[in-house]
Amino acid sequence: MYDFDPKAQLPGLLDWMRAQMKNCHGTTAVVGISGGKDSSVVAALCCEAYGREHVVGVLMPDGVQPDIDYSNGLVAELGIRHYTVNIHAAVRGVLDELERVGIAPTRQTTVNLPSRIRMSTLYAVAQSVESGIVVNTSNLSEDWVGYCTIYGDSAGAFSPLGMYTTEEVIALGAALGLPERFLIKPPSDGLTGLTDEDNLGFTYHAVNEYVRTGVCDSEIRAQIDAKHRASRFKFMTLPVYHNGLPMALQDETDYYN
Repeated sequence: MYDFDPKAQLPGLLDWMRAQMKNCHGTTAVVGISGGKDSSVVAALCCEAYGREHVVGVLMPDGVQPDIDYSNGLVAELGIRHYTVNIHAAVRGVLDELERVGIAPTRQTTVNLPSRIRMSTLYAVAQSVESGIVVNTSNLSEDWVGYCTIYGDSAGAFSPLGMYTTEEVIALGAALGLPERFLIKPPSDGLTGLTDEDNLGFTYHAVNEYVRTGVCDSEIRAQIDAKHRASRFKFMTLPVYHNGLPMALQDETDYYN
């Protein structure tokens, strides 16, 4: 087993977050608050990096959310400005319009649409507050097996936890002083009524051990590898066709090279 020292990780992570915010020309971190460990830890990191006065939490229930007390408790714990935007009417409006034009929404449609509307809501908030920047809340374990929605919870300006496993996220949260109740809530998509691990068919601990040590049961390894290969497109830069036409200007990011 590898050693993970969250306190040793924090200085570099916080400096990186400050640099990313500067690169985005922003001053205010906008974070979607679910009450789970990832959004809780990202919100706490943003408070450390930018000051709580520069953090906005957005709670986005889809109708009635039974566990919204976790979200309310988190923003109260951190003392950050926050807004509750109920997305139910927006989700229902899109689904109703699809049905009106003769398109029957699939299960994947109904599962992923709320995530995408939540991200649109976060960007609407970010563009409506002073210099707002949406900060992603995904972690490495979820991303590795593609347990995220493209243009939904996989989006954002930058991802502080994108290279940390679920267990490392919990350790970072504890090092930041977050109460345990915000770190041990079973991970759930908040949409299907199932936990992430129910949907995946294996535990995040198995993913974490495999990612960090390469050790994994052969059957589970095959499942993880298959999900990883199938989901890589979610994290690739949008492909751009190279048409061979001259470019008089050079993009300093080399995006077109």
